[in-house]
Amino acid sequence: MADRFANRRRITSLDPETDHVEIMRISSGYEFPWDYVRSLEFALFRTYCVPTISALLARTGEFERRAQKRYDDTALLMAELVEHGYDSPRGREALRVVNRLHGRYEISNDDMRYVLSTFIFDPIEWITKYGWRPLTDHERLAAFHFYSAVGVRMGIKSLPPTYSAYLAFKRSYEEEHFTYSDSNRAIGQYTLDLFCSWYPVPRALTSRAVLAMLDEPMLTAFGFTPQPPWLTTLAHAVLRLRAHAVRLLRPRRTPRLTNDPKNRTYPGYPTGYRPADLGAP
Repeated sequence: MADRFANRRRITSLDPETDHVEIMRISSGYEFPWDYVRSLEFALFRTYCVPTISALLARTGEFERRAQKRYDDTALLMAELVEHGYDSPRGREALRVVNRLHGRYEISNDDMRYVLSTFIFDPIEWITKYGWRPLTDHERLAAFHFYSAVGVRMGIKSLPPTYSAYLAFKRSYEEEHFTYSDSNRAIGQYTLDLFCSWYPVPRALTSRAVLAMLDEPMLTAFGFTPQPPWLTTLAHAVLRLRAHAVRLLRPRRTPRLTNDPKNRTYPGYPTGYRPADLGAP
């Protein structure tokens, strides 16, 4: 029987501040690849509860015209940073693309700080609830140090200096800025439709399952109808049952980052592609 906890021991032997790139690569690529993907899908969904963010996306028309491509670009650019490191040649190329795309628009520094915070804390919250094992403190701190370093390279100012300070900023920002707007509803609906398009089941069922996973502040900000409590309980139970099953699996031998076979926009990525090919009009 393969050692299911060898990666965890490797992670705890590293320094979460100086070795955060390696810890992130192991944690998201080997230990929790499915959970990171799902949690970041909902993290991006969460950011559209802020009217200034959703209004910008509505003006660009990107979600109306090519929601799948925009999602894939974001997912792959972030995966490039995790798999290769933000200071690697491919990582620097990915960051240039990210900064070029953001540079087209006037985005407030606070909104940038908030979106970045969701990449740190939403996966941590998801894995705490649904992961096959608990995250270590090393993994939590490594996520903070990793994305803080990415934020510096994106030119984001006044990043909170500690894990707890950044988490407090995120919670305060959501409490202050999560409010209903028509642009929230529009971008939220495009995103919901995108999620539903991924599964070969009736859209009504997928839509209700997704909505059952949203908390009350998100439902209010989008203007979506809350689902019955039994459906929310069932959705959470299914995810916890999955965690128990995954715990029994053999350790992953190859990372699942840029090589996700379910990528829809760039078949076979990363074969034949460079980060600079992402995000093009």
